[in-house]
Amino acid sequence: MSARETLPYTGVAVYTCRECENVINQGSEICPYCGADLTLPAGGELAAKKPSLRAAIVRWSALLLVLIGAIWSFLWFVMPEPGRDRVARAEAGAADALREIRAALADYAGAQGGAYPASLEVLGDRARLPAQVAQREGYQMQYTPGPAGPDGRVYNFVLLARPGNYGYRNFYLDETSVLRATQENRPATAQDPPLSGR
Repeated sequence: MSARETLPYTGVAVYTCRECENVINQGSEICPYCGADLTLPAGGELAAKKPSLRAAIVRWSALLLVLIGAIWSFLWFVMPEPGRDRVARAEAGAADALREIRAALADYAGAQGGAYPASLEVLGDRARLPAQVAQREGYQMQYTPGPAGPDGRVYNFVLLARPGNYGYRNFYLDETSVLRATQENRPATAQDPPLSGR
């Protein structure tokens, strides 16, 4: 409500706006001079504004966090990973796939008196799954059985991993279990150096 004052020497009560201190009618709910709402208790207007300001800040902060999170997630999925890590991962995947297929071939040969199959199809998932992993990394696997011996059976083979991307290494593996690699843009051979490491 408005403030009540008494004019000196007259004893007449005068009402003033608590905001602009202009003289107003006693029954005024809105100050005709400054537009202040005189129905609120003193300080009530500020108290009413603070929660709405706080709520607005919370809402905008939450919206900003969601927006930043969405942008970060989008960039994480869209941005390519660093090139060197991708190459190393692809090459490691191809080398591991060759080793897994070589192990399956060795088990087959152990059960067949040292003879290898004419194709990898007979190995089933033991050859198919590693080949699919290599293919996801951009490599094609190639199995070439050696010539048949006098008994019509195959006693050697060559496994190649050929990359679809220029700059990736080519791999070679045979019945000796020595994994060889070349950085040149050609299939690896038995004359290429053994792969160091594992």
